[in-house]
Amino acid sequence: MIKPIPAWIQTRYAILWKRFQSKEFTFKQAEKVLMNNKGINVFLSDLRKAGWMVVRLSEKDIRKRVYRLNSPNEVYGGMK
Repeated sequence: MIKPIPAWIQTRYAILWKRFQSKEFTFKQAEKVLMNNKGINVFLSDLRKAGWMVVRLSEKDIRKRVYRLNSPNEVYGGMK
């Protein structure tokens, strides 16, 4: 189930969506796009917990994660 998130997280989600859409990206790529590494771990974790993003382990390095945002249609359509 997809849950609502605070406005500051929605703003960062919109920035990432504009850049990556439904393409996969890494933590470093998110850091570069957001231009502010303060709180990125919390932000990405909150997106995942709320169902706005899917996370999987990297095939190249299992210590790293690969992220993919759910589309706005999926997010707002799945919210109850």
